[in-house]
Amino acid sequence: MILNDFHGKAVLVTGATKGLGLAIGKAFGAEGAHVYLTHRWGSADEDEIRAAFAEIDAPEPAIIEADASNLKETRALLETVHKDHDAVEVFVSNVSFAAVNHEGLDGLDKRSLFKSLEYSTWPFVCHVQEVKKLFGRYPRYTLGTSCDGPDTFYPGYDYVGVSKAVMETFCKYLAKHVFEEERAVVNILRSRPVSTESLVATFGEDYEPFLRKLYGDDYFIDVEQVGEAVLALCSGLLDAMNGQVVLLDKGVAFQDNLMRLFDQREQFGLG
Repeated sequence: MILNDFHGKAVLVTGATKGLGLAIGKAFGAEGAHVYLTHRWGSADEDEIRAAFAEIDAPEPAIIEADASNLKETRALLETVHKDHDAVEVFVSNVSFAAVNHEGLDGLDKRSLFKSLEYSTWPFVCHVQEVKKLFGRYPRYTLGTSCDGPDTFYPGYDYVGVSKAVMETFCKYLAKHVFEEERAVVNILRSRPVSTESLVATFGEDYEPFLRKLYGDDYFIDVEQVGEAVLALCSGLLDAMNGQVVLLDKGVAFQDNLMRLFDQREQFGLG
């Protein structure tokens, strides 16, 4: 049960034709929203996506190729939304593209850092600015997707962790500005690992089976759970939460320690 009625309202999700973004889009589509899904480099199977929405009786989504880091393409995207809507109800910044570093300290360079920030951080701010310019008001809800990379070491995750940490900091300041002006809401949803193509591309095919053996299936979050959590944060029931970084982990963080592994050592073949 949610308070807000999303029927016919514009919901924009970037990086949304696969994985987390698609699950988020479907969650809003199931509530009757007119969902705009963006992708880049022809990465979308549009027929498959439309079929997925039809299967849940959701309105057909708009699928648009747009580079989240390109201001011209962002403005063209919002012009497309503006043809049918006078406001953006929800904006979800889900694009995450960052350099991977497997060369230690010597592998870090300024160019890769800036490129990672350009794709994984700045769209969170820029899209909100551009929505205000074109529609005359901010999205009622703005949400960014993050991970525990700022607090947890993952090999090669340097730029991802930094770009997400910067986005999470922007969240707090952005929330302050838009709430004072329009009582709009801005939050970040962090998630533990989710089984997606992106996870395999980043860490390889052995990573997920290894974690499942070591930590169990509960360590992973389902993409549908991410969609449900984002919808909940925009439902009207949690509007008192603003400028927050919310961790979606099914409580695993509390028990993620050596004692749990010792307790379940037989199950994981560690006895």
